[in-house]
Amino acid sequence: MKRIVIIGATSGIGYEVAKIYRQLGWRVGVAGRRLELLEKFKEQAPEQIEIQELDVTRADAVDKLRQLIGKLGGMDLFLLSTGIGSQNRALNPEIELATVNTNAIGFTRMVTAAFNYFREEGKGHLAVISSIAGTKGLGAAPAYSATKRFQNTYIDALAQLAKMEKLQIDFTDIRPGFVKTDLLKNDKYPLLMRPERVARRIVRALQRKKRSAIIDWRYVVLVFFWKMIPESIWERLSIQN
Repeated sequence: MKRIVIIGATSGIGYEVAKIYRQLGWRVGVAGRRLELLEKFKEQAPEQIEIQELDVTRADAVDKLRQLIGKLGGMDLFLLSTGIGSQNRALNPEIELATVNTNAIGFTRMVTAAFNYFREEGKGHLAVISSIAGTKGLGAAPAYSATKRFQNTYIDALAQLAKMEKLQIDFTDIRPGFVKTDLLKNDKYPLLMRPERVARRIVRALQRKKRSAIIDWRYVVLVFFWKMIPESIWERLSIQN
């Protein structure tokens, strides 16, 4: 039986992906900060699901990931689905630094731990949920867009490292657009997608072991044109919800 570990599975996209993999018959290890929600999810299939309370911003997160992998008896697919972000035109330092702590430092902590596990095993599939926000710097959300670009580049670097070491590790960088989750509580965001729909598309991308996947064709088109905008013009645009 295949085994997947999902970090950030107490709600939103991670939760919906975990439900699908449970239905597909995988052994599912889920981790997050809210233990009561993890326990509720485990009740759906106690013999198939393992849980672990874990906060990616804490130094003990790596040990707790190892504990979860031990409960599952191994790990074939790792999916990181944690992240925070908000608009911060006022550049409130607390918001910016908290975003960096979760989306960059916490991200690095968990992804390197997963990579090192797969390095020891000689194979595996490492996937992360980043965002199309990493395409360009967003003035309304500086730390969020910057940390998402960091995530994209970090996965690129690990993919190259795996090839350098001749490791059979697959990488998937999932880049959704706006998804109706706790992260975006304001329904005014354009092209807002339901997490259930996004989760189905993510699972298809993971099954095909796609190197990267922008979720929803509308965002594929949007990102294509974003990339074509010269910096001198981009800096004059007011992009916000």
